Amino acid sequence: MNYHELAQAIVEQVGGIKNITQLVNCATRLRMNFKDESLVDLEKLKKINGVLGAVKKSGQYQIIIGTDVANVCNEIKSMGLEESTQPSQKKGGKIDALMDIFASIFTPIIPAITAAGMIKAILVICVLLGMQKESQVYIILSFIADAGFYFLPIMLAISSAKKLGCNPYLAAMVGGALLHPSFTKLVTAGEPLFFLGMPVKLINYGSSVIPIILAVWLMTYVERFADKVSPKPVKFFLKPTLTILIVVPIVLIVLGPLGSYIGTGIAFVTDFLNARVSWLVPTLMGAFMPLLVLTGMHWSFLPVLMTSYTTYGYEAVMGPGSLVSNVCQGSAALCVSIKTKNKELKQLASSAGITALMGITEPAMYGVTIKFKKILLSVMIGGGVGGFYAGLMGVVRYTSGTPGLLSLPIFIGENPMNVVHALIACAIGFVVTFVLTWFYGFEEPVDTLDQAETKEKEAVKKESFMKKIVITSPVKGKKVNISKINDETFAKEIIGKGIAVESVDGRVVAPFDGTVATVFRTKHVIGLRSEEGVELLIHIGMDTVELEGKFFTSHVQDGDTIKKGDLLLEFDKKAIEEAGYETIIPVLVTNTSAYLEIVASEEGYVEIGETLLTIL
Repeated sequence: MNYHELAQAIVEQVGGIKNITQLVNCATRLRMNFKDESLVDLEKLKKINGVLGAVKKSGQYQIIIGTDVANVCNEIKSMGLEESTQPSQKKGGKIDALMDIFASIFTPIIPAITAAGMIKAILVICVLLGMQKESQVYIILSFIADAGFYFLPIMLAISSAKKLGCNPYLAAMVGGALLHPSFTKLVTAGEPLFFLGMPVKLINYGSSVIPIILAVWLMTYVERFADKVSPKPVKFFLKPTLTILIVVPIVLIVLGPLGSYIGTGIAFVTDFLNARVSWLVPTLMGAFMPLLVLTGMHWSFLPVLMTSYTTYGYEAVMGPGSLVSNVCQGSAALCVSIKTKNKELKQLASSAGITALMGITEPAMYGVTIKFKKILLSVMIGGGVGGFYAGLMGVVRYTSGTPGLLSLPIFIGENPMNVVHALIACAIGFVVTFVLTWFYGFEEPVDTLDQAETKEKEAVKKESFMKKIVITSPVKGKKVNISKINDETFAKEIIGKGIAVESVDGRVVAPFDGTVATVFRTKHVIGLRSEEGVELLIHIGMDTVELEGKFFTSHVQDGDTIKKGDLLLEFDKKAIEEAGYETIIPVLVTNTSAYLEIVASEEGYVEIGETLLTIL
């Protein structure tokens, strides 16, 4: 996958880099907000090669990439994306806006929480293997892990400020005030504390969640007020000073205790459910997790999860049920891959199934599950049954992370049977889902249109076999076997079969009579369609999209009629190579499946007009 080209294609369909107000990524998705949503074309985004799907959920645009998403995200950021602290203007409802706030606040800090939890899991394993808790290695690793949770208010302050539109460093200062050693000592001492005669509640804010979010929410209004009342000559120092002097006391006296009470209430409800009906929440989560993910409602549980982690050191609300649900997604997809006779569906389902078992469910969900209602129901039933067992056995998750077989260490804790019961719950869900999908959920799709297309393809293949099509070379130069190209997309013939030519003069001409299907914006790619229906792609150079059209001259445009030998485009071979790019030209038949075989001529020198490819 060429991350730069994919990133560039995505940016083009979202209105350009300047239209992006916020960009983050999770395990498989780009999560984006925009200044002008009317410039975003979801349908064209879905058609980009490398994009698995694109949806607007919970106030965000989510572009599903897969496990390579971080690389694509970095490429987009490298295009000059300016990190904005201004809140995006949403036209959605209040629920969408709330989900968007939760997603934007908690997503950036998940890696830190995950790292902290995984280190704790490693420490548990080390103790089981004989490490002493008094050892220096254990002590150091322990406070490293604790830091991720203890300083959670500061991390939340920064991400909240970036989302809500105030200064993130002033917000971090507010979080730091709540955790300052002097205040912590006063809390430990337990002596009454007052500020200007008003009582300050003695609360330990380490690892807290709700108080700092309320504090930053207040700060968005106070900072605007301070900006308004501060004279321009002294605004530089007066505005931040007023903001801190107003916000911190109000938080210590009012909002901090309020947030603490809310957090305590959430912890009480969680504790009550775990004590009285421990099976209920994991069962519901296991059953309805696919629908929660599809609608984006799973973000609404993030405050509950973080509160549970910081209060108990684990959570049983989402982790057990989502683990089983993800495994069930994989089970359903693997079942389809075994049962279907459709080669394309078999390949998609098998790879998506394995990926889902590892915790990344989007390929399975969008490629298999939601396309067949009975399969979705089978996944929900399997997830519910497995979640029920996990709830009965008291399975918990000790840290945040994408639940899957690869991330089972997040279920390792002081109780060694926790991870064992988690595995049993997964096995139950897998078996139930597989059986239901095999006997009830999946029927080979029969579509008259597909049948007609199949017959048409067969007819084309038969006709092609009776009459071969010769494609002449559009370039003069040295022929190179396509497998030798320094790009897996071409070398593995993912786009289509063909051959490459090392041009000697920088000219590309029409190899047949037909039409120009497309000329890429950067002029380094041209797509042609012959009168016989052959779809040909000519790609000049490797990674030359980065030149943004420099050194290229196109003599045709989309929709032009061409005759064999017409000059299509020219490029400055020397300048491109001096800029550090290869100028080898892959020539590919992109509708390869419509023919029996694409036969490339042997390597050697070729003149324009000589045979390059033979199509049967």
